[in-house]
Amino acid sequence: MSSIAAPVPLPAPRRAWLTDLPVLLVAVVWGASYLAAKGITATHTVVAVLVLRFAVVLPVLVAAGWRRLRALSAAQWRGAAVLGLILAGIFLLETYGVVHTSATNAGLIISLTMILTPLAEAAVTRTRPPRAFLAAAALSVAGVVLLTQGGGFTAPSAGDLLMLLAAVARTVHVLAMSRIKAVQSADSLSLTTVQLGGAVAVFALLAALPGTGDSPWKVALGFGPREWAGLLFLSVFCTLFAFFVQMWAVRRTSPSRVSLLLGTEPLWAAAAGIALAGDRPGAIGLAGAALVLAGTAWGRRAAEREDAA
Repeated sequence: MSSIAAPVPLPAPRRAWLTDLPVLLVAVVWGASYLAAKGITATHTVVAVLVLRFAVVLPVLVAAGWRRLRALSAAQWRGAAVLGLILAGIFLLETYGVVHTSATNAGLIISLTMILTPLAEAAVTRTRPPRAFLAAAALSVAGVVLLTQGGGFTAPSAGDLLMLLAAVARTVHVLAMSRIKAVQSADSLSLTTVQLGGAVAVFALLAALPGTGDSPWKVALGFGPREWAGLLFLSVFCTLFAFFVQMWAVRRTSPSRVSLLLGTEPLWAAAAGIALAGDRPGAIGLAGAALVLAGTAWGRRAAEREDAA
């Protein structure tokens, strides 16, 4: 990992939504991914599903960006490979975590990335995060707490610990994308391809080990139309689209701002549960959703003022 990169110049406030909206859409599809993942994954199929999820989109990426992949320097390959290893860890932690805990707990705990990222960024840059930004993030987390109370907060479990580790890994991933100097000059498509390729290589190696569950081929043969639809949603939208946008956005705005927008993920998870699974959050849950939106809007304004200073 290289020395700290120079601050990324940000767009004018009126144009900031051109960056923010795609990131917010990533939060939407990630929120919906909880239901999709639960619908096609069990404890003995986690690694196999991850292999299939990444392998489905990887050939398309390689074919589309072959020339630019060949143009990457050795340092860029190494930087993207490091990001791929971190990404593999995130997905292993999150997928096992979701299997072993409730979606309510998972959404609450993963939202701690909103707090961890600005704190970690401040530690790396040796600066104090704006009080308004931290207050906005805290308001969003408080909203997540109220939002998830509608589904009932269960006692902490091994799955909860895995989700907490996933939140830490997400923080590391966002910061690494903005701090590894070698990847700053590379195009997003090539970086996304190498990153996903590194992750699927890790999953494939794990799948070959004894005791890691069913093989990818066995799981694929057992899938019906519903399972394949869920897998394609996870592959195309929650993986390919999401990480391409994240790679693109983090180099045009601050890691804390990206993390704050992605932190609305539990809100969209609740919306998917209400629309598709019949969940009813109640008045407290709706109040929490309003706090999440208010905290996110406040945090964006605080980030804009800090970046403009």
